[in-house]
Amino acid sequence: MTALAEVQGIEVFYGASQALFGVDLAVEPGQCVALMGRNGMGKSTTIRTLCRMQAPYKGRVRFDGRDITSLPSYKAARLGIGLVPEGRRCFATLTVTENLIAAARPGAWTLSRVQAFFPRLGERAGQQARTLSGGEQQMLAIGRALMTNPRLLVLDEATEGLAPVIRKEIWSAIGRLKQDGQSILVVDKTLSELKPIADACVILERGRTVWTGTPDQITPEVEHRYLGL
Repeated sequence: MTALAEVQGIEVFYGASQALFGVDLAVEPGQCVALMGRNGMGKSTTIRTLCRMQAPYKGRVRFDGRDITSLPSYKAARLGIGLVPEGRRCFATLTVTENLIAAARPGAWTLSRVQAFFPRLGERAGQQARTLSGGEQQMLAIGRALMTNPRLLVLDEATEGLAPVIRKEIWSAIGRLKQDGQSILVVDKTLSELKPIADACVILERGRTVWTGTPDQITPEVEHRYLGL
């Protein structure tokens, strides 16, 4: 099967400092891929490069068979890459509904469908985003990305900093999206929560792809070496 999204051998610099040294990953249609690794290992930089927010020094970025390495981020988004950024980054002074419709594109995901998927967004439709809890803001960020009707949903640190009960709710939502056939690339660290939904895992270490496989293939030794504290 041809990958929907793929990065091949990407190297990235921030000034004179090299952040990525040859990262490879691919997401096939309908697949959920977990991008894993300790803090500071290059996960967010990989996401930024895939979403065309960061230019690679070397390597290629492909989407639906098309080379998009030199494409600006807004054009990549129009092709169907929907990003839920780290830190949520909702528009603080806009209402929940205004956040959702700000970047909406035609497709199956409508305002009413997103509100049905996350009922709390319907309940708080007129509230400013800054008045929401962290978990509600994460739902809003996911809902906003879904309103772009993405072919690939990219979640950077999907549940970081959230209370356990909210984490469970977010993971349940991601699981439902996976069951509906949504292609997903998710960055997170919690193997126990990724195992039920991820088809494949890619682990980064110091800006390099060091391990790929299924969640069940992650042995205690692999977990300790690349994911442990």
